[in-house]
Amino acid sequence: MVSHRDVDYNPSGFASMRAMQATHFWYRGRHRFILRFARQLARELGEHGRRPHAVDLGGGCGGWVSYLSAHAGDAFAEVALADSSPTALMLAADAIPTTSPRYHIDLLNLQWSERWDIAFLLDVLEHIDDDETVVRHIASALRPGGVLVIATPALEAFRSEVDNMTHHVRRYARADFARLARAASLDLVLTRYFMFFLSPLMWLARRNAPTAASMTPADVRRYLDRSDRVPAAPINETLAAIFAAETPLGALVPFPWGTSVLAILRRPQA
Repeated sequence: MVSHRDVDYNPSGFASMRAMQATHFWYRGRHRFILRFARQLARELGEHGRRPHAVDLGGGCGGWVSYLSAHAGDAFAEVALADSSPTALMLAADAIPTTSPRYHIDLLNLQWSERWDIAFLLDVLEHIDDDETVVRHIASALRPGGVLVIATPALEAFRSEVDNMTHHVRRYARADFARLARAASLDLVLTRYFMFFLSPLMWLARRNAPTAASMTPADVRRYLDRSDRVPAAPINETLAAIFAAETPLGALVPFPWGTSVLAILRRPQA
């Protein structure tokens, strides 16, 4: 039986998250940054005669699947959505292409073997205590030569009370992905920090957040709902433009830090 952790992903917030992912500057910047690498990976696999089958693990309401399909769908044989929440999968039905399968899965007990060429795990791993087990399961689900693309919050120096409210077990440094690669017998291909230009603003915005331990669950939900709202249009567009400047710059010249980090891990060829 698949278990969904409501404490980490409250189903009541899925509808607003789905709407927000199309407009909020943070999602737009994250998607744009990761898309550059997704296209490159699909191109590399295509050069070896493999039009890749891809899956977004823990993909919620399908924001990334929708974006990837719209901007690079022709490069993929399949772009699927997988999540532990039936509510999220239901809400994704009219947000993703009809050709995108939806799978109800448990990341700690994946049943796939050599099924996928590319697996995305975007802002999910930080919620899971046993991150090495998750990566090992995903490694088994990759075909030889397949890749896992991970994005997480970066660097404990940026930890705030918001991390506690959202049940982040850890924030990751680039070096942490070497540990995960070793644990899953994967090759670490690349790591990149992103959201570099806006990192001082993010730190300032969150440094005075109330203490999570002093709040009721309802108070936490209300605070996060306020914090996650799309900013007023002029502010949102300005921040989106600043974040957009990181692509392709941050891919070509690694940033020394950022509030998020991307890693690409590859399963060795058989």
